[in-house]
Amino acid sequence: MLKAAIYAGHTAIQLSRGLLEEGIGVTIFGPKDRLRLYERFPALRVRLLNYNGPSQLESLADEEHFLVLTGGAVEYLTPAVVESSRIPVFGLRELVRWEADWGLKIRLLEEARIPAPKWFRSVEEVDGLAIAKLPGAKGGRGYFVTRSQEEIRGWIERAVASGLVSSPNELFLQEYVVGTPIYAHYFQSPIMDRLELTGFDIRYESNVDGLRRLSPRNIGELRESFVVTGNLIVYPRERLLEDFIELGERFVEATKRLIPPGIIGPFSLETVVTEELKPVVFEFSGRIVAGTNVYMLGSPYLALYWGREITVGSRVAMEIKMAFEQGRMEEVLT
Repeated sequence: MLKAAIYAGHTAIQLSRGLLEEGIGVTIFGPKDRLRLYERFPALRVRLLNYNGPSQLESLADEEHFLVLTGGAVEYLTPAVVESSRIPVFGLRELVRWEADWGLKIRLLEEARIPAPKWFRSVEEVDGLAIAKLPGAKGGRGYFVTRSQEEIRGWIERAVASGLVSSPNELFLQEYVVGTPIYAHYFQSPIMDRLELTGFDIRYESNVDGLRRLSPRNIGELRESFVVTGNLIVYPRERLLEDFIELGERFVEATKRLIPPGIIGPFSLETVVTEELKPVVFEFSGRIVAGTNVYMLGSPYLALYWGREITVGSRVAMEIKMAFEQGRMEEVLT
């Protein structure tokens, strides 16, 4: 029996449903306090495992599990553990390190010839509206927008002092492009040899979305923050779909050149669409993103490929099952 291991949280429910429907066993692992959630849902017939360190990944490998890459794998297992483990990975294992390193992220976007905001190599280079970011999959925690070099220096000092990062070099300063955020989701299928558009979302963020309800006179000293609390469905104008598909294709080809065999399965390009109707990619995620949870009952975009609405979790399961049945597992596991 095929068996998948998923880190608790993020997209574990969606993935588990899809995998179970395709007859694939599931082990959800993580801290004990996170596992209680999955006991509440009788239909989630999964094994729960208290995670006690990297050696447990080796045990899961011995039990013939494969690991599905999620935001939890990037943030909590860490890229070093994912890369060094013997457990097979559904997805491009090495891309975890690229996702967590801003320098590598920029290199990949440049290789793909994807329009992106400019980034600043030092605080002194900041010459306009900029967003300051922490590395990894932190869901917007600690991000802020400013024009002030002095504010950025204070933010860097606090981030290092609080242990959010170990060095100022881990932090990232990027031009803040004004427009509407749209997060595009994709699935690159080695078995079908095609890129599929799986949907779009926007993030619901605290407290920047809450501040919109206040008049300027009531905001006072409150500062925008970008901690993701949920996700909302968005349907881009149809004329934008070709642009999004072409951006996804460029990204796939760039990963094939720089990180062969290239990306496998779900990924996301995080964009801002300007008033000229041009998507600008400010970040990417090289695995399933939590924004795909907006289609918990199935994506209408995936229906354009499969004739029925399915979730990204189901699409992951279908790819694995097709690879297994065709004796091509080495094409989807790294």
